[in-house]
Amino acid sequence: MKILGIDPGMAIVGYCILNYDGKNLELEHSGSIQTPKENKEGERLNEIFKDINTIIEKYNPDVCAIEKLFFFRNLTTVMPVAHARGVILLALAQKSIPVHEYTPMEVKQILTGYGRASKKDVEQMVKISLGVENLPKLDDTVDSIAIAISYTRKDAILK
Repeated sequence: MKILGIDPGMAIVGYCILNYDGKNLELEHSGSIQTPKENKEGERLNEIFKDINTIIEKYNPDVCAIEKLFFFRNLTTVMPVAHARGVILLALAQKSIPVHEYTPMEVKQILTGYGRASKKDVEQMVKISLGVENLPKLDDTVDSIAIAISYTRKDAILK
């Protein structure tokens, strides 16, 4: 099973492709989509939409695990993230890719057993889960991997 993990954002979308056979995890690819702040919001959303479609076409994921927005204090931050998430969900729906959503607290709970775990604790569990010593440098990309791993621990049902 090929899982597309996504941490949505307007400036940076972290993503990964995780292979899962019901027991073993393998990180096939990870990266980020970055949009220039000087571009208009519509142009940035179009870039995210096109790049997500390219990733879908290249890796042909079976399912997507994406971060769910649940609460933000800053309305100016949440709106662009919600818009980016919307174009990502549209691209996934157009390709009929099932979507599973997890809040940051759910990801922490699933990976560490504690919903208010630190970023370092989550990173350590990602390393252990993948059997690696190093992770990508961008937090957004690491978060996408954590989200994908959460799917394997909570909702993955292999046939």
